[in-house]
Amino acid sequence: THYIELKGVRQNNLKDFNVRFPLHVMTVVTGVSGSGKSTLIKQILYPALQRQITGTGEKPGEFDELSGDWKMIHGIEYVDQEPLGKSSRSNPVTSIKAYDEIRKLFSEVAQKMHYDFSPSYFSFNMEGGRCEECQGEGVITVPMQFMADITLVCESCKGKRFKEDILEVKYNNKNIYDVLEMTVDEAIEFFGKGNNTSCKKIVEKLKTLSEVGLGYIRLGQSTSTLSGGENQRLKLATYIANAGNIKGHTLFLFDEPTTGLHIHDIKKLLDALNVILLNGHSVIIIEHNLEIIKSADWIIDLGPTGGEKGGYLLFEGPPEQLINCNNSITAKYLRPKLEPIKRT
Repeated sequence: THYIELKGVRQNNLKDFNVRFPLHVMTVVTGVSGSGKSTLIKQILYPALQRQITGTGEKPGEFDELSGDWKMIHGIEYVDQEPLGKSSRSNPVTSIKAYDEIRKLFSEVAQKMHYDFSPSYFSFNMEGGRCEECQGEGVITVPMQFMADITLVCESCKGKRFKEDILEVKYNNKNIYDVLEMTVDEAIEFFGKGNNTSCKKIVEKLKTLSEVGLGYIRLGQSTSTLSGGENQRLKLATYIANAGNIKGHTLFLFDEPTTGLHIHDIKKLLDALNVILLNGHSVIIIEHNLEIIKSADWIIDLGPTGGEKGGYLLFEGPPEQLINCNNSITAKYLRPKLEPIKRT
């Protein structure tokens, strides 16, 4: 088995141990809050690997040596909870490049109606079709000196972001504003009824959002309104949508991607992570969720508690063996999840 190894990790409360991360599998780093999970991954492993692979990056926390097969890794992605785009214009459908196809489709409909609207007319980022009063935002922000800014619905477009004649262009009785108001799952159903190439491409890209449990978000929703867990899953969808363009073996690091995720959607998230593994990449996740932990190929458990009494490497190996580790709090909670499997 190929692996990377960190030797002598001792940043913050980590107690000077060696730890191995196998490649091409899903490794989950577990332990109570304050046990040193983020220190190990975010402050040591990520910057240490980034410096080796790219020659740039922050100085890693204290450790002795990075060894093993790290040369097999061509890229590293730390998928954090920050929004993909800081601007209020950034939204899920532009992130996964589905909006290009939607705009193209509406432009084709416009041509049939003898309107000379290119795809850019259906963008709220460019002049042409957007409402210029609010510059395609749908709202006007009024700055207040000593209070929070006030946002008012734009008088000119009534919050619809586009000019009147653009809104007259309809595909199956829906204009571009109606489409942006749809949830991902509604849009998959709507465009799934179309039999042209654009519709097939749109559905294909939107499915990546549904597959990471984001079927309920609106296409035009600003990414700045998404939670940390939602932002991580949106980034995951973006990587899957562009999987064909990722060159070489990439190591993906996730920090609690299940935050705020419904139990039914955890299976979807696991399937999406599996897509990354099937494409020949590696995954390391910091996680408390037992469904994710029991599905791991390899577990690194830190503890036994948080703070000064934490930071010890309690266990490394498959989840089935972790349940025999007596001083691990993770093992205690994982046992009931795994023992029924062993009995059948």
